[in-house]
Amino acid sequence: MPRRQTAAIDQAKKLLGAWLDHPRFRVGARDGPDLLVEDGALKLAVELGASAEAASVSRAVAHAKQCVEGQHAMPVVATPFMGELGKRICDEAGISWFDLSGNARIVAPGLRIIIEGKPNRFLRRGRPSSAFAPKSARVARHLLVHHPKAFRQRDLARETGLDDGFTSRIVRRLEGDGLVERDEKGLIHARDPDLLLDAWSATYSFDKHAALRGHVTARSGDELLQKLAAQLSRSKLQHAATGLSAAWLRTEFAGFRLVSFFVGSLPSDKALDAMGFREEPKGANVWLVVPNDDGVFDGASKVGGIECVHPLQAYLDLLAHPERAKEAAAELRSRALKWKS
Repeated sequence: MPRRQTAAIDQAKKLLGAWLDHPRFRVGARDGPDLLVEDGALKLAVELGASAEAASVSRAVAHAKQCVEGQHAMPVVATPFMGELGKRICDEAGISWFDLSGNARIVAPGLRIIIEGKPNRFLRRGRPSSAFAPKSARVARHLLVHHPKAFRQRDLARETGLDDGFTSRIVRRLEGDGLVERDEKGLIHARDPDLLLDAWSATYSFDKHAALRGHVTARSGDELLQKLAAQLSRSKLQHAATGLSAAWLRTEFAGFRLVSFFVGSLPSDKALDAMGFREEPKGANVWLVVPNDDGVFDGASKVGGIECVHPLQAYLDLLAHPERAKEAAAELRSRALKWKS
């Protein structure tokens, strides 16, 4: 058994030993779960996932279920650290889980172990490779915007403005994570668009963009939105509303105070003066955001006469917004991000 897996099993035994009364452990057989646990009438079949990435958790869930078929044991998935996406996969599969960092959601007859808030003990040094880095995410964005259409890799590279080699690396990473697949003709498409979006949102950081925060006097969020859009158009700046105002344009769900726009570049001082903008990070009702990649403008369109980012970009950005952003994100996803099969 590889040393890393041995260490993971030892840590799993240590945690379960602290949580259960008198557990007995047995390392699983070759085709069985990684660890079998018995504590009185309770039997757990623990499957270790290499990471909390979607593909790893999904494989662990599938194998854990397979291992307990015909047996009186409860499947449990364990990872070094369980992120929000991994939790969702386990919850939807009805599988209990814990991570080697000490978090857990294990529910069985007579047993309830809920532990949250433990930090990730297995963070890797340096910047990990990601299929959702600003430029890399163009691939996922294109597949989601055009789902269920499938693409030749060459066309995917051309339409996203990426070179062939870079696109190939990103596609391989997404394939390895179980997020995209190829059909019998070799065309690439999202395997599960909701899972792909969840994987992206788990790593997306709005703070990586450069935002100028300030205040503009207006009687309402809608008046402020119209005022800013008009001035940005007069300044001939590339722009698109995002976040709360974009969600409202598409769903009319919940009023808003904060208006945020992606801009190709910051407006001139003259344009800022014309809109009555004064820089004021605290209590700001305007965010003018220069994106870390122009891909945020892909799929943008006019809604109510105002240029607005694609719903999936608005959804990602809402995760970092205040007010009723979480509710707005859920409403936007349910109404504007219904994927065709």
